[in-house]
Amino acid sequence: MTDNPPAIESILARLCGGAITNKDYVGYFMNEYGEELIFAQRRGDKTGRLWHSDADWEMFRVSDHSIRVGEVMEGMITVDGLIINRPEATWLSSCLAASRHLREKAS
Repeated sequence: MTDNPPAIESILARLCGGAITNKDYVGYFMNEYGEELIFAQRRGDKTGRLWHSDADWEMFRVSDHSIRVGEVMEGMITVDGLIINRPEATWLSSCLAASRHLREKAS
């Protein structure tokens, strides 16, 4: 038996089935319906990865300009065709802002 709890990255990777490591910036969100979202950004990747339990944990590539309003349906917020609500969009926007430096090219 170990005294060290499992790293959050490995727990989130098991939850969504994605390749998430301790080198990724990660975010987790549960909406008011109990649906879960996971965000991961790896240093040097041009996009982050988003998984949503309501989309059967399909992975969506996301970047600073991924969140759209009214693109698929008038007034709906979407990310690469995935419909998300305002709290989810706010959370995702925060994740993208917090991990932006990992997407920037080295000088």
